[in-house]
Amino acid sequence: MMKLVLASGNAGKLKELQAMLGDLPLQIVAQGELGVSDVPETGLTFVENALIKARHACQSTGLPALADDSGLIVDALDGAPGLYSARYAGSPTNDAANNAKLLEAMRGVPAERRTARFYAVIVLLRHADDPQPLICEGSWEGVILDELRGSHGFGYNPVFLDPAHGLTAAEMEPAQKNAISHRAIALQLLKQALPALL
Repeated sequence: MMKLVLASGNAGKLKELQAMLGDLPLQIVAQGELGVSDVPETGLTFVENALIKARHACQSTGLPALADDSGLIVDALDGAPGLYSARYAGSPTNDAANNAKLLEAMRGVPAERRTARFYAVIVLLRHADDPQPLICEGSWEGVILDELRGSHGFGYNPVFLDPAHGLTAAEMEPAQKNAISHRAIALQLLKQALPALL
């Protein structure tokens, strides 16, 4: 069984990843359990930030590392909160404050201009100097509501509506969300590529 370090301190992400990758011969350990701290995300793209996090975890542990960087891209806000989704309302990160700031920024924006997408990139590095990282991307299209709905998940889930299902990400049962989300799409690509690496 391959031991992977998850280069994230986000408990919600760890739970999602363990659920989605549970059928593979992997032991996923959060970096915090190995004494690895977060690293500043200084990249200018989601891919750069994921690589920074994965490389830091590899260097600190000597283990292969899995990192993701993801965010909410809102068209009416020129792509914001984007790279800064987790810290949209400032540090420390606070989901309620981020959602409140987003709802305020979208106040008065008409329905047809409330399009958005969750975007995720997942990176697997076999070692810190891996010249050919595995990079998988996923996108989930939706619209931003003008109020919070639902109690599942984390982050912007309560304001992100999936029009095809008529539910916010926070109204979906975890198994339903984990089948269609941006992270699910990226993880499916990862699962297809992983056997060759295991």
